[in-house]
Amino acid sequence: MIDNICSYLTNKMKIRMPDIDEEKAEILDYGLHLIIGEIPKVFIMIGLAFLLGVGELSILAFLLILPYRSFSGGFHLKTHLGCILCTTSFYAGTALLSKYITLTEPVKYIAIIAVWIFGMIMIKLYAPADTENVPVISKKERRKRKIASYIMLSISLLAAAIIPNRIISNILLFGMLIQTLSITRLAYKITKNKYGYEEYEKGNLKLD
Repeated sequence: MIDNICSYLTNKMKIRMPDIDEEKAEILDYGLHLIIGEIPKVFIMIGLAFLLGVGELSILAFLLILPYRSFSGGFHLKTHLGCILCTTSFYAGTALLSKYITLTEPVKYIAIIAVWIFGMIMIKLYAPADTENVPVISKKERRKRKIASYIMLSISLLAAAIIPNRIISNILLFGMLIQTLSITRLAYKITKNKYGYEEYEKGNLKLD
């Protein structure tokens, strides 16, 4: 249903604005999927997070992780219930970990460097991690998002290293790690997702 709504809105905009080419339409469609598909789930997640006592921290986690997630991508579960549970686990779980885990300074900096190295490798291999439902086909657009992923990961982890607030620093560290894990081939295999770009290149994915 969400796919149909996004396609309908994208086609309407293309008709009204003839200067929108296929590449821009792809970007527009992807953005609509993020807004229409994710925002309702986030509101449900926030409600559940408040029940767990980490509502405000979960909102903060969402805002801090979203820039990196929007560029790097990640798997999507097949059902709305699965998506809601996964979204809640992601952001509320990050908030809970950040609230109760304390890292001493040497361990904290080692962890930040390790997550940065791991993230850079995973971005190189998989970002932007798209899906069959929302593939990112344009090579120019993929390159832009890959570069943006490198930048957002680096900025976020640098902030984690210098911000004195322990919880915010932890949210950035754990959030970047969990988000990076969500783009890996192992995560896609576990959740039975496929990279849309790879399927398109193999000829298994046909665009309308």
